[in-house]
Amino acid sequence: MSALDTAPPGNTSTPMGSGTFWEGRSGLIMPVLIAAFSLFLIFGSLAMDAGDAEFPGPGFFPTLIGVVGLVLAVIITIGIIRTPDPPAGRDAQTTRFHSDFTALGWTVLGFLAFSVLLPWLGWILAAALLFWCVAHGFGSRRAVFDILVSLFMGSVAYLAFDVALGLNLPSGILGGGF
Repeated sequence: MSALDTAPPGNTSTPMGSGTFWEGRSGLIMPVLIAAFSLFLIFGSLAMDAGDAEFPGPGFFPTLIGVVGLVLAVIITIGIIRTPDPPAGRDAQTTRFHSDFTALGWTVLGFLAFSVLLPWLGWILAAALLFWCVAHGFGSRRAVFDILVSLFMGSVAYLAFDVALGLNLPSGILGGGF
């Protein structure tokens, strides 16, 4: 006799939402979060006082990212609705998703370090630190290669935003000041 056979009458262990539309569709939380963040970007960029800025202007890229985020949220939602996850416990199924707290920790700490050190290190070095933390968090263990790629990506982002678009990014210690 197993533990399930000795359960008191009326005590069923069916998951919440079992047998309803929501069964196997808990992944809909992610597109809702993506859509909320995208709407935040769109409304924030529309409410921004850009003055007489020329095209593309400071609100162009946040609006573009917001629209792309909304499109991705719709695509993910359609995919989850069309093919829900099978119910747990069927055929000794293991969970499809898991949390990788090491990758999350490296990414979040890298972003916090980027935010705090940006005025002192400058865009190139702070972005390189962020890129390196994300690469390390997701399993890359080639330190020299990761540092070189991170410096390259930070430099490309600096050139794209500071030089090409004319945005004033902090140069930090590489620029000779703070």
